Amino acid sequence: LKPKGVLSQIGKAGQKNMIDMLSGECGCEIYPVHRLDKGVGGIMVFAKNIVASSKLNGNMQKVYNALVWGNTPESGTINAPIFRPDKGKTSRCVDLRGDEAITHYKTITQKDNKSFVEVTTETGRTHQIRVHFNHIGHTLIGDEMYGGDNTEHVKRAALHCRQVSIVHPVTDEPLTFVAPYPQDMEAELKKMVDNSNNIC
Repeated sequence: LKPKGVLSQIGKAGQKNMIDMLSGECGCEIYPVHRLDKGVGGIMVFAKNIVASSKLNGNMQKVYNALVWGNTPESGTINAPIFRPDKGKTSRCVDLRGDEAITHYKTITQKDNKSFVEVTTETGRTHQIRVHFNHIGHTLIGDEMYGGDNTEHVKRAALHCRQVSIVHPVTDEPLTFVAPYPQDMEAELKKMVDNSNNIC
């Protein structure tokens, strides 16, 4: 389980990251199979060797949850290419010069001009979910890079990798992992529904 605020991979010296944390615990090299933005928490999959990493890469199903501004449609697909206009910056935008990016979503609940959505992706572009929801006018709550205002509880991009399903690279056993919601998103959800524990 990756906490929000921790890097997925090794960054600048001294920055807390999942590779160093897990390598220290396991006493071996660790290979990330996918990445999550620093501010995003949830399920991450790592492998102990290159062979396992190769088998897992691209062969997993990820389900995200996000809190966004505005009232989203019941469901939808965002098919819009993502481009990095300035190589010196991490921000992206929708632009025809970019790489194909496809995002699917369905709305779980809405209240007070906020929506809680479930998201899956066909592609894995950097900032894909954040850029796509900004593109359709529903920027993630707390996502200051793309113009999303904070709330009382959420001060970072309200995105969470809720569930990951894989096939074990050695045993071929199907496995599904589910992460609890982080405290900030849970607190915001409790304001939107009578009992956020019923959201799944």
